[in-house]
Amino acid sequence: MDPFSAFFASWKIPVGAWGKAFFEFLTDNFNAFFRGISGGLNVFLDGTVDGLLVLPPVVLILLLALFAWYLQKSKGLAIGVALGLLFILNQGLWKQTVETLVLVVAAASASMAIGVPLGIWAAHNERIYKVMLPVLDLMQTLPTFVYLIPVLTLFGLGNAPGLIVTIIFVIPTAVRLTHLGVTSVPTSIIEAGEAFGATKRQLLWKIELPAALPTIMAGLTQSIMLSLSMVVFAALIGAGGLGTEINRALGSRRIDLGLEAGLAIVILAIVLDRMTRIGVGEKK
Repeated sequence: MDPFSAFFASWKIPVGAWGKAFFEFLTDNFNAFFRGISGGLNVFLDGTVDGLLVLPPVVLILLLALFAWYLQKSKGLAIGVALGLLFILNQGLWKQTVETLVLVVAAASASMAIGVPLGIWAAHNERIYKVMLPVLDLMQTLPTFVYLIPVLTLFGLGNAPGLIVTIIFVIPTAVRLTHLGVTSVPTSIIEAGEAFGATKRQLLWKIELPAALPTIMAGLTQSIMLSLSMVVFAALIGAGGLGTEINRALGSRRIDLGLEAGLAIVILAIVLDRMTRIGVGEKK
C-alpha cells in the first residue's frame, strides 16, 4: 500500500464499530421486547404450519386447486396446481413445502400491507418519496448476509427472523410498484373526478387505486417471487422449509436432494404466480 493510501486508511471511519455499539445497545435494553416479537411470530407461523399439516395432503391439495379455480376461473390452472403439488408430495417434500408456503404467504402479505400504504403516501408527497428512495435502495442492494447478522442477534433462531429478513428484502418492491401505479394514473381521469366534486379519499379509492391495481398486483407477484428467493437464506437462521433441504444438499454435495428441493420451489413459484396474476383466467 502506498504512503497516501496507508495514511488515509489509518483514519478509518468506524462505521462497523458504531453499528456494533447500536445493536449491543438494543440487545442490552430491549432484548425482552425483540424476543417477545420473535416468540409471538414463531407461535403464529408454527401453529399455522401444524394446522395445515393436520389435513391429509390430498385434501389440502384439493383445497388449493379449488382456491386457484375460484381466483382465476381456470380449470387448466386448477389441474396444473393439483399436478404440481402432487409431484411435490411424491418427492417426499410435503412438510417442507407447507412450511415454505406459510412463510412466503406471510411475508408477501405483510410486505404488501406495509408497502402499499407507504407507496400511496410517497405518490402523494414528493418529499416523502425523496426521503424513502435512498432507504429503499439500501434495503434492496445491501447483501442479504449483512442484515442476517443483526436480525439473528435481535430475534434469535427460528421462523420469525426468517420472516422479518424476507419482509425487509421484499417491502421496497411493494412500495416502488405502488408508487409507480398511483403516479401513472392519467391526470385527465383525476381532473374529471375533481370536476365532479370528488374528495381526496374518493379520488384515491374510486379512481387512483382501481387504475393502479394491475401495477399493484404486479407488486404482489414480485413480492411472492422475491420471498421465495429468500427461503434459502432464511434457512441459515433457523427458518424451516425447502431452503433447509437446499442447504443440506449444498453441505453434503447431494445433487439429487438439491434438484428435488429446487424443483419444488420452482413449482411453488409457478403456482403462486398464476394464482395471483390478473387476467389469466379462462372464460368458460
